[in-house]
Amino acid sequence: MSTATAEYELAEPLMLQWLTALGVDVEFVRGEGNTLYFVGPDGTEVPVLDYAGGYGSLILGHNHPAIVDAARDFFDAGTPVLAQAARQPAASRVAAALNSVLHREFGVTEPYFAVFANSGAESVEVALKHAEFDRVLKVKALAEEITGHLEAAGAAVASGTAVLPETTVAALGLPAGSGFDAVAAEVGGRLAASAARPSLFLALERGFHGKLVGSIQITHNPAFRTPFATMAPQARFVPLDRLDVLDEVIAAERATVPDVVVEGGAVAVVQREFPVFSAFVLEVIQGEGGIRVVDRAAAERIRAACDAVDCPIVVDEIQSGMGRTGAFFAGSLIGLVPDYVTLAKSLGGGVAKSAVTLVRGGRYRPEFELLHSSTFAKDAFSSALALRTVELLEADGGAVYRRAAELGDELIALFTSLREDFPDVVKDVRGKGLMLGLEFHDQTGSAAPSIAQAALTDTFGYAVAGYLFRVHRIRTFPTASATTTLRFEPSVLLTATEIARLDVALRALAAVLRAQDEHAFTAG
Repeated sequence: MSTATAEYELAEPLMLQWLTALGVDVEFVRGEGNTLYFVGPDGTEVPVLDYAGGYGSLILGHNHPAIVDAARDFFDAGTPVLAQAARQPAASRVAAALNSVLHREFGVTEPYFAVFANSGAESVEVALKHAEFDRVLKVKALAEEITGHLEAAGAAVASGTAVLPETTVAALGLPAGSGFDAVAAEVGGRLAASAARPSLFLALERGFHGKLVGSIQITHNPAFRTPFATMAPQARFVPLDRLDVLDEVIAAERATVPDVVVEGGAVAVVQREFPVFSAFVLEVIQGEGGIRVVDRAAAERIRAACDAVDCPIVVDEIQSGMGRTGAFFAGSLIGLVPDYVTLAKSLGGGVAKSAVTLVRGGRYRPEFELLHSSTFAKDAFSSALALRTVELLEADGGAVYRRAAELGDELIALFTSLREDFPDVVKDVRGKGLMLGLEFHDQTGSAAPSIAQAALTDTFGYAVAGYLFRVHRIRTFPTASATTTLRFEPSVLLTATEIARLDVALRALAAVLRAQDEHAFTAG
């Protein structure tokens, strides 16, 4: 066994076995634009057309020359990558650039403060932590206010300037004749019990937000979430096509706590809204859930429900952001102004690992900076490349956004035509811009054993991806939580020739599935 082989077998060996079974276990040695290259058995490079696009990380393609030049310039200048606890002007410039885009697209002027991270899942963790920290501080402020009211009311009763009516005692469920000490104890006890409630998040069914300890709890797929359900705060999931459930969930979880006031010389009980919900987290386009789009009506419904209980909205733009849908922020296309927005993937220009959480100024808690930190976040290298990426996306009046929209229209036309010609094979076409999904009909009844087996084991999309790679040298994968849907997330460098190649490959695939051709499906 060679050293290289041993190293690879120690790096997720089960995953390697699975890739081998699909016939996609190659090592890519070079990449440019939408093309990856591996070395074939004869020693020559084999090109592969990449429609997976780094799961949305490559809006500018592999090794974009301007990003590579920025990386070279950075290292040629000898700039330190890691110089923590010092001024970080590059990160500040990225935050300013992102604010400029956000203000333009959403028509707002409020600043959004930036907390940098290393990955998309971590940027979601930042949003969850900050939102919960904000809720906890609101609970603390409410508790201090009620405690102050109790002290004032108690002093008023003791001095004889206020009385404690039996109606107030009864309103708290206390025995008749109970004194103010009992009232104070009851109010304080209920407040303490409410304050001890664990945090609660709201999220959409089919949503995917990462696999870290916090983010996995708002990722809907039970296979990912359930094994770790006891490790972190819980979420209530709402179906996108039945948002009336959101009203039901809020009504069921909503809570009040008693407060006391002195009115007209008498102590009275009033109910105060208690901060229950930490945040509502959603993707504008659900990536791993099957490329399902949140429309403007749904966004307005969610915003109204959340505003009614002061629940902030975290918009996960990790996959849909950075110009992929025809605007920098996909949320701007449906008018969903975020309280928090997370970015990652393409933020690093396809070269650096970079992520950021933007927090609306009105909700930002500066104290959070003393509680959350990361050794590698906000480093000078990833910040330099993120800034260059934003500059490229914004160049020529947002030409990249227009190009993404145009290419998306072409691909949707291709998929729609395919569906019309193969309605028994293709079930649906979804998405926007260069974040698209092609859903296939259930194949569990296929006469081809490999097709039927893949469908029965929920690996159909991966088997299809293997076919496209082996036979047509096209690379894509299904969405993780909806494996009958193939995702297509190429870069804006996509050409007419590359689109035509995909058309040929997908039509061949559809013909194989229609014919239930075992030999053709397992070829290569």
